[in-house]
Amino acid sequence: MTMAKALVTGASGFIGARLVRALVERGEDVKCLVRPTASRKHLKKLPVEVVDGDITIEHTVYRALAGCDRVYHVAAAYKMWDPDPAKIMDPAVRGTRTVLDAVKARGSQIQRVVLTSSVAAIGANKSPEPLDENADWNLADSEIYIVAKRRAEELALSMANEIPLVVVDPCGVFGPGDARPTPSGVLIVKYLNWKAPIAFPATPGGISVVDVDDVCQGHLAAMDKGRLGERYILGGENLTFTQIIETLSSITGLGGPGKPVSQGLVELLGRGMEAVARITGGEPEFTYKMTRDFYSSFMWVSSAKAERELGYQHRPARKTLARAIRWYLDNGCVDPKIAAEIRYDDLPGPDPAPSLPHERTAVFKEG
Repeated sequence: MTMAKALVTGASGFIGARLVRALVERGEDVKCLVRPTASRKHLKKLPVEVVDGDITIEHTVYRALAGCDRVYHVAAAYKMWDPDPAKIMDPAVRGTRTVLDAVKARGSQIQRVVLTSSVAAIGANKSPEPLDENADWNLADSEIYIVAKRRAEELALSMANEIPLVVVDPCGVFGPGDARPTPSGVLIVKYLNWKAPIAFPATPGGISVVDVDDVCQGHLAAMDKGRLGERYILGGENLTFTQIIETLSSITGLGGPGKPVSQGLVELLGRGMEAVARITGGEPEFTYKMTRDFYSSFMWVSSAKAERELGYQHRPARKTLARAIRWYLDNGCVDPKIAAEIRYDDLPGPDPAPSLPHERTAVFKEG
């Protein structure tokens, strides 16, 4: 039986584009659903079909599903804050509903859906005890992105009796290809361009650092082996924010973390940044709720379930961060004067071109 195509929504984004690359490298036919205004930069050299569409408009998704038997629903508005919360909530919740309704309309043609959620839908902990898929979610009053990811995941799992669906929950994702950069990548870019020490609240907090390509392999494994109706955490190495800055310093030779500052001061700064953003129309570097729920809490997780059932593996955080640094340097994200000070002896080589199957030729199609 000839395998049909895999549809990837959000294929122009960080995880989406790397996932498309991973699918192509293992010889799969791929169709990419992207917004008409989205960049195709990371897709142009790949033998994929690209179609215009919007995950909140069902008929565009339904058309994109033609000829596909698998779906990776990756698309989302990956930003923590917006003066109009609907710009984050709608793509997450309404977009998920629209995609899954289109899948239902296609009936038995679609064999499986892998939905990209987030560790935000798992929760956070004031203690360093790693959370697993059974954790009680405790971020209902958090930033809109976190709430949106939880609601989208709940919606998807509520439809798992109607649709063959598996959910994956990546953590703090870093690595090559983060062009925007994402909220996770901003931490590294700010570090690389900020000459003063970066300080975090005295109350400890941290995240699980995972490489984007390991997350993509987790998606492929979830499609191949995931149990329907289940969620799988795709985590990495659990580090405090101070440990992340110390690792970045060790890799680059740039400065280490600054002295801790009071929680109250950082929360006040977050409120101030929100106020400025509302006036200027920009995006705050951090907000009050981000400081309260994120920087002073542990989003540390266990990937034991994915390791056991999917064969999931992740590389050390130091290698992940070094790959991300190298990509930001190679793609002009760092001030040239600062870049000249960074030592390269501990960095990997440039991100290699994808390995395309010999019998396939890179063709870029617009639809």
